Amino acid sequence: MSDVTDAVLRLVGHGPAVPAMLLASVAALVATAAFRTRWSRRHGHAPPADDTGARPPATGPAAGPSERSERSERSDRAVPGTGPEAGTGAGESALWRMRTTVRDAPGSLAVLCGALADRRVDILSLQTHPLAEGTVDEFLLRAPGELTGAELADVVSAAGGADTWTERADAHDLVDAPTRALGLAARTALDAAELPLVLRQLLGRCTIRSLPAAVTGDAKADVPPEGTLEDTVLRLRAPEGGVISVERPYLPFTPAEFARARALVELDARLGPRVPRGQDVLTLPEGSDITVRRADTRDVPAAKAMHERCSAQTLSLRYHGPVKDADRYLNHLLSPRFGRTLAAQTASGRIVGLGHLLWDGDETEVALLVEDAWQHRGIGGELLARLVAMAAETGCESVYAVTQASNTAMVAAMRGLGLPLDYQIEEGTLVITAGLDPAARAAARLPHGERIGKE
Repeated sequence: MSDVTDAVLRLVGHGPAVPAMLLASVAALVATAAFRTRWSRRHGHAPPADDTGARPPATGPAAGPSERSERSERSDRAVPGTGPEAGTGAGESALWRMRTTVRDAPGSLAVLCGALADRRVDILSLQTHPLAEGTVDEFLLRAPGELTGAELADVVSAAGGADTWTERADAHDLVDAPTRALGLAARTALDAAELPLVLRQLLGRCTIRSLPAAVTGDAKADVPPEGTLEDTVLRLRAPEGGVISVERPYLPFTPAEFARARALVELDARLGPRVPRGQDVLTLPEGSDITVRRADTRDVPAAKAMHERCSAQTLSLRYHGPVKDADRYLNHLLSPRFGRTLAAQTASGRIVGLGHLLWDGDETEVALLVEDAWQHRGIGGELLARLVAMAAETGCESVYAVTQASNTAMVAAMRGLGLPLDYQIEEGTLVITAGLDPAARAAARLPHGERIGKE
């Protein structure tokens, strides 16, 4: 991963043509490393309530949707007798990811591979993680369909493996390590908002939190420049200050995984703030043109000015109460560490609408604010459709909006997506969840060939 980081940085040194070069060179690689996620229901990892107006306070706001499973990497290490022809059977088969610790002694791995071959298990890829004592081996396996994860673990334990972990895999795990690493590095280089997502794809199911310096205190005292690794928790200095914390209780991190995560964070820090340069010019029903583009913290002054032009009623519908400390929550909302933001601006450059796609622990929230004078012109619906299309591109299975039952404009915008909706009342507020399974997306009225942030 460090080699990939250096290569991307050398490309960046060639100037403004780099984004186009990167997109052209790695499009095929990224396509093969499709990013699919599994989402659980809300777990309360929301940003502070005075930041989003949608959730109760939570310590340490989470960043990024969680990944469905840790992706497997191919190794250049060959294992005799475990090729495509080995272990194939007449019945159905299943893909498994397995990690186990093997003694660092000659023949230990051969014994384990022999035991798997005896059960007609095919080793498709193998990656090694050397430790001070022993070696952690990570396998991608094709096993007979009737073989369970527990039975696989028993076979490996009997052959000398220890601390064995298994999880079902699918065809998306069949991506070799160089392809995967290059795709992740390219995504990070093009868009600062990608860092939490690529860390989760790199490390699998885990909880990633961006902790600002205001929460962590003196980041330099808490985390050394090289970061810290403590079994199931790794911590790295965030490029913008503060700390990035990653927790994976079900499986300890290895030093190799820690080094790869650190390389991605270092790449992000060296490139600095950046958002893709795409935009759409839309013609509203009454004939006015509006530009929709990605926004970040550099747009805080213009966003604050828009808030000052909004009525108290409009702000109350968005934030579910009085709005205080605008500088603080706008810096949070527009930070790429916590999601993605779209801005609608007039020909004169004035921002008149904001749409947020916010990583809320294991789920994704959408939120809208449109200036009073520009409401009921379709701006909110246009922003929402593009935000939901972005969520779908990351593999999100659903998005939710938190609003008041009296906010008929938000309800209408969600209904206008053409997606299956679920309505629930939580603590006096209306929570609308839109399902994003493939069949629903195919029938939905979402933008096709969505270009915001892609140019």
